Amino acid sequence: METVSNKVSVTQKPSWSQIFRGERITLTCEVQEGEGVQWEYEWRTPQSQTFRTKQKDWTITASISGDYSCKSTPTDDSYSATNWSEALRLSVSEPVLRVSPWWLSPGASVTLSCEVEHVSAGWSFYWYKAVPDLSHKSGSYSYELLPASSNGTADNSYIIHGQTHTAGYVCRAGRGEPHFYTLYSQPHFVWSGDLHPSASLSVSPDRVQHFTSDSVSLSCEGNSAEWRVSRFLLPDFLSFCSDWGTMNGSTCHVQKIQSSNAVYWCESGSAFSNAVNITGHYDDELLLLSPVHPGTEGHSVTLGCKLRTENLLSKVFFYQNDTIIQSESRVEMIIPAVSKSHEGFYKCQSSGKESPQSWLAVTSTSRLDSSSFPVLVVGPVCVFLLMIFPLMFYFCKKSKGEKCSFKIPLLTI
Repeated sequence: METVSNKVSVTQKPSWSQIFRGERITLTCEVQEGEGVQWEYEWRTPQSQTFRTKQKDWTITASISGDYSCKSTPTDDSYSATNWSEALRLSVSEPVLRVSPWWLSPGASVTLSCEVEHVSAGWSFYWYKAVPDLSHKSGSYSYELLPASSNGTADNSYIIHGQTHTAGYVCRAGRGEPHFYTLYSQPHFVWSGDLHPSASLSVSPDRVQHFTSDSVSLSCEGNSAEWRVSRFLLPDFLSFCSDWGTMNGSTCHVQKIQSSNAVYWCESGSAFSNAVNITGHYDDELLLLSPVHPGTEGHSVTLGCKLRTENLLSKVFFYQNDTIIQSESRVEMIIPAVSKSHEGFYKCQSSGKESPQSWLAVTSTSRLDSSSFPVLVVGPVCVFLLMIFPLMFYFCKKSKGEKCSFKIPLLTI
């Protein structure tokens, strides 16, 4: 094929230096000194695929980073063509959502931050709650706009007040006229360890640290007939029980725990459960045995120390926040009435080994369950009525010739 002297180049509109997945970009194949000639165009994509078109403009939805180039052929001379243009490199990314804090504490606000390049360059930000979609076995979510987000926000951060339970969020951004939208960010989560009746996760064996050879069962309970168990492998990888375990009804069975630090929780179509932190350790390590759920103020908590294949023959040392709190031959330490002062990182030492540390949280009982109040009142009232009815009946029978009548006052609770 004969090479013609015309040079070609690829231009981009809009001419943003950073492109985000989902944005629409128009690439143009410009032929220098090609006026008066009818051209056909050939494009080469980042996957080294080629295709022909009669239009010099090519509009794409950005998906991957890579080089785009083109060349041109006169329509009346299929044996001639220009050289390939210099490649135009598109750098394609996606917005990144950051959540702070990851773990909820009473009264704390949750801050969402949607990170894109050049925040001040005319961006609008949109914020969504992730709703589990259980129709897909691999795991997916639908998204609901958060309040005051339908028209976007100029600020790339969004504060949520009063969040109490585990929840997932995503963001996306838009810019330009007309508005070009990015794809949604990956979902990120804020977790609560507190149990609540609509959805809860329990772990068997009930401990944070496990040997990698251990089998573990993760069971979901609550107001739903269908569940899936999710895992966020720290620092940044979300997956579901179908990827690393076997879901049987509402329980996920895991044959071997991965050597990692991960957060697990249950999802139904309308609710997220409490979250638990589980770590996997090799069989030759020393483990601290601590419960996965927070301790309740005033209740007892038992900590243990364990090797996989042998008994601990020497003293066992327990530490809270690197301060020794017990040194005895027993492999257990019992806190008879746990309080907020017992919150902290715990670990144990024995037989020349030291366990990893785990966080022990303590839930306050300062807020009484409102449903207990009627029971406390109605109970004594019922006892009182049972005592007074026989006495009233007795005195009525003693009053011969008189009509016996009495009224029970209306009790309001």
